Amino acid sequence: MNPLKAGACPICGKPADLLFAPFCCKRCKDIDLHRWLGEVYTIPVVETDDLLDDEALPAPDADRPRRR
Repeated sequence: MNPLKAGACPICGKPADLLFAPFCCKRCKDIDLHRWLGEVYTIPVVETDDLLDDEALPAPDADRPRRR
């Protein structure tokens, strides 16, 4: 990506300003921050009970030979 050309603001679509990249202004930057802090954006996680069992995890050094 050309450092002099930032692209479009992900919030409003206006051309991005390098001072606030990838956003066009402080307002859009703050809107995005508020969305993260308000948990509007989330990263999906799959939790399983199998991973919580100690037996499902290998011993820390089970695969490595011991040093003498």
